[in-house]
Amino acid sequence: MSLVPGSAFVTGGGSGIGRAIAVSLAAGGAPVAVFDVQTEGAKETVQAIEQGGGRAFAITGDASRWADVDGAVAAAVGRLGPLAIMVNAAGILDGYAPADELTPQVFERVVAINLTGTFIGAKRALVEMLARGRGRIVNIASVAGLVGDGGGPAYVASKHGVVGLTKQLAVSYAARGVTVNAICPGPIQTGLRDNSRRILGPTAPEMRGIGGDEAAIRRVTPAGRRGTVEEIAAAARYLASEEADYVTGHTLVIDGGWTAR
Repeated sequence: MSLVPGSAFVTGGGSGIGRAIAVSLAAGGAPVAVFDVQTEGAKETVQAIEQGGGRAFAITGDASRWADVDGAVAAAVGRLGPLAIMVNAAGILDGYAPADELTPQVFERVVAINLTGTFIGAKRALVEMLARGRGRIVNIASVAGLVGDGGGPAYVASKHGVVGLTKQLAVSYAARGVTVNAICPGPIQTGLRDNSRRILGPTAPEMRGIGGDEAAIRRVTPAGRRGTVEEIAAAARYLASEEADYVTGHTLVIDGGWTAR
């Protein structure tokens, strides 16, 4: 499986699924820009890539801010070469807080990172990709983008939005050589809950939901276990490959059978 030639840019690449995807793309031969609001995490991802013989550099920024992403992509292209792969993996949780408890401030911040950030990343990538007539955009959604009980209102709404945005972009740009696909992970072992608390700060709600309950995960998942970040990264690497040239507008569910119940 051969990646499309060029560099990769991964938002949320400092931890969890984003880190695993960045490492996998680098192992496949792509130089990778690791973009994250948490500087140390991005640096740790770069170290992991370099230890594996890959090429990468870290850029600090907020995925929900156009100026941050715009400048970071420009810097990445200048340093690593033409952009071929954009992975929008930055995201945070709302702690499954119900609407009557969730504050407007937390709702807006979750949507800003998860949905607006995905739009910003895709829009900035298109500037590079359309000029070359080719590119791959991979958006990390969630099973919460398909069902109503995968999170609270902010998380579910934002991830449904990512699925819809993916389809709209795919239809708009397929004829111009850019594929746009989404991945919907089920329960995956990551540090997302802790990262969400850090990013939301004092406004963070209690991180409830099945993510912290192994028995609940086994009940909703026919496979009886969590998925791994490497399993998600393998899917992203396929969607960024030459072999996926005819795959666009697809939502790839990797959830151990949760949504098939």
